[in-house]
Amino acid sequence: MDLLLSLLAVALFSPILLLAAMACVVGDGFPVLFRQVRVGLNGREFHMYKFRSMVRNASALGPHFTEGGADPRITRVGRFLRRTSIDELPQLLNVIKGDMSLVGPRPDLPVQRDLYSEAQWVERCSVRPGITGLAQVLFRSEATHEQRLTADLRYAREAGLWLDLRILIWTVQRLGGRASN
Repeated sequence: MDLLLSLLAVALFSPILLLAAMACVVGDGFPVLFRQVRVGLNGREFHMYKFRSMVRNASALGPHFTEGGADPRITRVGRFLRRTSIDELPQLLNVIKGDMSLVGPRPDLPVQRDLYSEAQWVERCSVRPGITGLAQVLFRSEATHEQRLTADLRYAREAGLWLDLRILIWTVQRLGGRASN
């Protein structure tokens, strides 16, 4: 399902992908994609792709997390890409490569490992990370660490086709305007 839907989404969203890439170049130059090491299934590290929404060398200018809408490292184009979640579309390539799934806990940075107990980390990494997940549809980007952890562990315990389909439907509803940011 992941591969088929991702290939279909890349074809369907190709005009948006092209426009977003062009906007990134016009807004702040190359590179268009941002690549970052994240943790996937069974703790394996991989490079996750996003459209670059921050200034070049942003990681040297601040923390690994953004400071909300006021973060000065976010470009003007980047604000739009983030608000609409278009910045996440290159992760379809991660799904096609098998590093991610359409649905699952968002992949963490390796430095975030310290936020979990050993048992929580093992359980969280027992499923492939996703572009969208239970925490994202319940809280969008406003979740506390505890809320996200609870939702991620719940997903790891209850993962299955029906839950994935419900999360995908909820994601489309959130992005489509109903209950969106």
